[in-house]
Amino acid sequence: MSLIITDECINCDVCEPECPNDAISMGEAYYVIDPNKCTECVGHFDEPQCQQVCPVECIPRDPAHTESPKQLMAKYHNLMEAKKIS
Repeated sequence: MSLIITDECINCDVCEPECPNDAISMGEAYYVIDPNKCTECVGHFDEPQCQQVCPVECIPRDPAHTESPKQLMAKYHNLMEAKKIS
């Protein structure tokens, strides 16, 4: 399951640089997470780094994008393969 940033985001800018998959970017009003790039840091870290640094705890799991640990690992491998190609 990917993560989502809620409207409680205060745009503090600490989550974006922590994302190893570049899944976090500034949206219209606050930061957003691209579910196609979010692996919850599977393959990189034991815990989602954005959740670890968020001072207002506004980054829950996104129920609209449910994925198993195995699916998240497969997404991680696909993202790493795409980085090698580009």
